[in-house]
Amino acid sequence: MVFSSLLFLFRFFPAAFLLYYLTPRRLKNFVLLLLSLVFYAWGEPRYVAIMFLSIAIDYTAGRGIEWFRARGGKAGPRLCLAFSLCGNLGLLAFFKYSNFILENFSAVTGLPVTPLAVTLPLGISFYTFQTLSYTIDVYRGNVPAEHNLIDFGAFVCLFPQLIAGPIVKYSDINRELKRRTLSLSQVESGAATFLLGLGSKVLLANNAGMLWDDVQAIGFDRISAPLAWLGAAAFGLQIYFDFSGYSLMAIGLGRMLGFEFPQNFNFPYTAKSVAEFWRRWHMTLSSWFREYVYIPLGGNRHGTARTVRNLFLVWAATGLWHGASWNFLFWGLFFFVFLVLEKWAFPGFAEKHPAASRLFLLFLLLLSWMLFAIPDLSALASYYQAMFSLRFSADILYYLRNYGAVLALAAVFATPGPRMLWERLRLPGKGALRVLGLAAVLAASTAYLVDATYNPFLYFRF
Repeated sequence: MVFSSLLFLFRFFPAAFLLYYLTPRRLKNFVLLLLSLVFYAWGEPRYVAIMFLSIAIDYTAGRGIEWFRARGGKAGPRLCLAFSLCGNLGLLAFFKYSNFILENFSAVTGLPVTPLAVTLPLGISFYTFQTLSYTIDVYRGNVPAEHNLIDFGAFVCLFPQLIAGPIVKYSDINRELKRRTLSLSQVESGAATFLLGLGSKVLLANNAGMLWDDVQAIGFDRISAPLAWLGAAAFGLQIYFDFSGYSLMAIGLGRMLGFEFPQNFNFPYTAKSVAEFWRRWHMTLSSWFREYVYIPLGGNRHGTARTVRNLFLVWAATGLWHGASWNFLFWGLFFFVFLVLEKWAFPGFAEKHPAASRLFLLFLLLLSWMLFAIPDLSALASYYQAMFSLRFSADILYYLRNYGAVLALAAVFATPGPRMLWERLRLPGKGALRVLGLAAVLAASTAYLVDATYNPFLYFRF
């Protein structure tokens, strides 16, 4: 739905960008807010009111912090911050975790519980963290409170990254909200970035995802060991190009509107340690948890025991942020365990043995992605059993014939090599090749979208 929403915007609203470009500077944020609300309402009309409520909570909290602080009070700003935290996290907890809590309460007590008839609003995990970053930064004195309700609403609802990130903090774009420049070169660069993200999503993620769907259709108790590992690799490539592709599209669209969003991925599969992987994967989420959770808890400043506790809390929260399910919690704690081992049991190993470290990290990531992908823990156990079984079958040859080329291509594009080649096309005299490359990506992506019905998006409900 999210990805089709993005295509909807460009298919039926080509005049929207023209309207934005022609609008006087003082009205651009108003137009941007309206376009963002139209975009969100097309995908999730029932929950537009939640967007307005989120805007109202944090705008009021920010102004309240400023008002009380100007009068020398300490309790007032804290009360306003608590209001923002309770309001935002309360909405997130109700829509995302209420049924999970009720189900586990029923399982523990044996009492019958009727699940609540709620669905998760699109992008609530992303825009909740964005608006919280604003209130916390105002409380800390890092940014001034926003007085213009339209400008603040445009920040909260900014459609390119509203639904699936990257997580853009208010401090990232507060200056651009007030005054931003827009040039033809920015629009060209943004369009190119958008097309590269589109190709990543449609041509690489979708094709890798079809192999993962085939593996699931066979049944985890019947797949051979080689196919189990191939399926894990396919899912790992799917989720990377799915999410990084959308992030690139969001960054490109933002640039076309005059905003520079933060980078969200930096070739994480080339990392040589778990810590480095998370400095490269979903970078805006890792940065958010470090800045607003880990460091306020004390970080690594109060001894080993407190540091381990803080890491445990952060990674438990990271897992649950991704979904209200035990597998997501275990997925977060999986990384906690190996981060602790890296830091205290094997310090410096990655620097001394980079090749072995990279191979071991890829092995860990394949295990972790299955923990992420399979919410049923009994089915997950069957999959792990298949991965480490002695079951072999010639069926692996069939899947390698059908998917080997796309997986190999995706593996290559998961390294910096293609980007380095792309950057060389910026040199004088290479512009035509660059245009031809983008035209080929656009043509192939369009042909795929016209012909294919398979177009999942893994992060749209997070």
